Amino acid sequence: MNLQDIENLYQYDVWATNRTIDMVTPLTQEQFAKNLNSSHGGVRGTLTHIYAADWIWFERWKGNSPTSLIQESDFPTLASLKEKWEGHFTEIGGFIKSLSDKKLLEPWSYKDIKGNPHAEPLAHQMQHKVNHSSYHRGQIVTMVRQLGLKAQSTDLINYYRLQQKQP
Repeated sequence: MNLQDIENLYQYDVWATNRTIDMVTPLTQEQFAKNLNSSHGGVRGTLTHIYAADWIWFERWKGNSPTSLIQESDFPTLASLKEKWEGHFTEIGGFIKSLSDKKLLEPWSYKDIKGNPHAEPLAHQMQHKVNHSSYHRGQIVTMVRQLGLKAQSTDLINYYRLQQKQP
């Protein structure tokens, strides 16, 4: 994995997250907050979990080791969550621009929420973060269908296909 691969992966992640937000925008506030008994409740809980994981990994890459995740109650509306994500994407874009192929291969140390120390190559951590988001975006697709809306694909291959079509 090199810097170009990471840049592409993170551009995909931004695209897929924005596509997911667009997909759930037609939900009523009640549908957005409804507990659908998924692993993180419903749409709001799952989106919050994705954002919280994005946030905690980025904090770790900045040298911090938070001891708790952001809570669903911190985002009463989709708009409040979307606003946080926009700032996060700007910050992480700057972070990626500061990296090199060499830095991606270096182990980055952090502590998990329980205080256990870990260290893996930064590239592995960054791949994990995007993979984690993809997994939970798939759950949101199922919830959107359960709520009677049409789901949109956020598959990586579809992102690549769209990129090929753009001049």
